[in-house]
Order: sequence, then structure tokens, then C-alpha cells
Amino acid sequence: MLTDPPPPGRGGRPAAGGGRVLDVAPERLGRWLDGVADRHGSFTDVRVDDAGVVHVTCTDTTTLALTAPYGWTPPSGATLAAFGAAVRAPHRTAVLLVRRGRWAVGVFDGAQLVVSKVDARQVQGRTAAGGWSQQRFARRRGNQTDAVVTHAADTAARVLLPHAGGTRALATGGDKGLVAEVIADPRLRALAALPRLGPLDVGEPTKAVLLETPPRFRAVRVHIVEPGDRS
Repeated sequence: MLTDPPPPGRGGRPAAGGGRVLDVAPERLGRWLDGVADRHGSFTDVRVDDAGVVHVTCTDTTTLALTAPYGWTPPSGATLAAFGAAVRAPHRTAVLLVRRGRWAVGVFDGAQLVVSKVDARQVQGRTAAGGWSQQRFARRRGNQTDAVVTHAADTAARVLLPHAGGTRALATGGDKGLVAEVIADPRLRALAALPRLGPLDVGEPTKAVLLETPPRFRAVRVHIVEPGDRS
């Protein structure tokens, strides 16, 4: 299950150049920023760079860099409030999750699921046999994997393509190699041309897992560097 973003000062993953990177759901961003101010002091500087990234400096010199998942063109005199409103706006997003033997696709308006399909196809497990038996197993397993890619592409073409014209981005997750093979299907050129969100770190592509993806692909990426990170 998804959880609230880590509170300021904890959690996240190490960032290149120091500090940590956190993913914060847009609806929780205001509350999370309030926590940053409580811990690190009021915001002494807020600016937006040419790429639309919002840079915030706190009283204790903690810095934040906030990146909108779908990109953002700031209006004149942009503020944190304008950024928060922009990242909360719903966008239509196609989702493709693939792992060996199972796949799930869906279209979301914001966090609301519009259409979806989850399916599976058997892929033989590993065997300890050697010699010709091992080679036959490898060929059979390879054929089964190829069938998964083909059927997952069939599903994506049937479910996602009718919505591609109004879709803002494609979020993918699961086995990166299999996802790449599915997206390489010529029928899915319109999906492959979309801006890519993710990759999403997900388990088996079930309906429940698919429904949990919006807070991940809609999350604001925050790079936080605290004073202790510079010592």
C-alpha cells in the first residue's frame, strides 16, 4: 500500500550531489511544505528557474527543488500557491505495467480510473535440468515470454490507443525490458511518442496495484538538502 511521504528530515533516497529525493503526492504537498517550515524555519527565498523547477530556501539554509511531474510553465510572478494548483490539476495518463506472465493497463484522469484491463499468461518457471532439456526449456520459456509481450501489446492497443489523442503522458512500471518490448510494437507508436513518467516500482501488475499508481506518477519530485548534508 502507498503511504504518506516521509516527514521533513527523514526518508527519501540519496541524491547525486548531496541531500535526498522525495516523491510527494500533489494533494499532500501543502501539508508537507508546512512541515518543512516548522522544522527548518520560514521560506526566505522562492524562485522559479527557466525549466519550471521551484527553488526554496529556508531560514536554516535548507534548500528544496520541486519538479512538477508533467512539467510546468510558470506564469508571471509565480508563487508556491500557483505551483501547488498546477500540480493538482488532473491530466489524462496512460499506464502500462508488465512483468513476466502478467500485465495491466489503464487510463486515468488525474487519480480517477477511466478504463483498465489486467491479464496474465503462463510462463514456465526455472528448471534444474541440463543439456538438451535445459535448451528446450530455454526455447519454450523464450517463446512464452514473446507471447506475453505480444498479448500485452494487444491489450495496450485495444485499451489505451483509443485514448491516446487526449493523453498527456505514459507511465510505465515492472520489468523494464518487457515494457520496452511492448512499447516497441509498431501499433503503439502514438503511446511511445508520449512523454514518459516513471519507471514505477511495482509488484505483480494486479488491479489493486494499478489503482495505487496515481500517487506515484502524479508525485512532485523534491530534492531536499539540509545543513547537515553539506558537512
